[in-house]
Amino acid sequence: MRIIDVHTHPIFFGQGRKESEINQLVAHGRSHGVERMIALGDVLRYGARPDAAQLIKLNNETGRLQKLHPGYFISFCYLNPLLGEKAVMMEAERCVTKFGFKGIKLEIANNASDPCMKHIIKAARTFQIPVLQHSWSSTNFGPELKDHSDPDDTAALARKYPDVNIIMAHLVGIGFRGVIAAKGLNNLYVDISGAFPEAGLIEYAVEHLGAERVLFGTDLPIRDTSVKIGSVLGTNLSAAAKHNILFANTARLLNLN
Repeated sequence: MRIIDVHTHPIFFGQGRKESEINQLVAHGRSHGVERMIALGDVLRYGARPDAAQLIKLNNETGRLQKLHPGYFISFCYLNPLLGEKAVMMEAERCVTKFGFKGIKLEIANNASDPCMKHIIKAARTFQIPVLQHSWSSTNFGPELKDHSDPDDTAALARKYPDVNIIMAHLVGIGFRGVIAAKGLNNLYVDISGAFPEAGLIEYAVEHLGAERVLFGTDLPIRDTSVKIGSVLGTNLSAAAKHNILFANTARLLNLN
């Protein structure tokens, strides 16, 4: 089956920047049938709240991946909403016009329910690109991680802005309650990255969201590509549903040929 991995971090805490390492990663992906990887950036190298200069450095590194392998890597622009509208719009425009980035990536600078998210939405609308929001069930961590977005927070963002496509990351992290939070929101997608597979979870997501709103992702290099592919192929879903998850949904969402 054809595969697009919508959730990867080819450069991770500074590792993976060498051209030989990048070539090795591409070979690894292709050996598993992954035709394209969506590179989301080295999002935590400078902590939860990178400044403007740090974002430029990280996004330039991601853009370099595309230049080295233009037919393989597709990139999302990593942004910090707390920097304000001007900074967000400037960096989003730079990433889109200079590199052709096709989405926005958000981590844990702030919660998805915070007012500053309006800057991200403006950028997404302006450049007609989706937003991938790190999400994880808040039942799995304490108040010290309040800036992590609970699935209810990410769902609320999608509900507030129905004209913008949102990707809720980490199906295994958001769990069954995350699927219910996303139910009925046609602009909200869920990627299956994050942690080891959980039996029945992908089938549950397809049952409640439809096979067209579930996206394949690994969280590479944190997660194993073959394990995540196996979590889809090992389901009792139809061949058409598996094709949608592994390839077609992301291709359609990002307007890939």
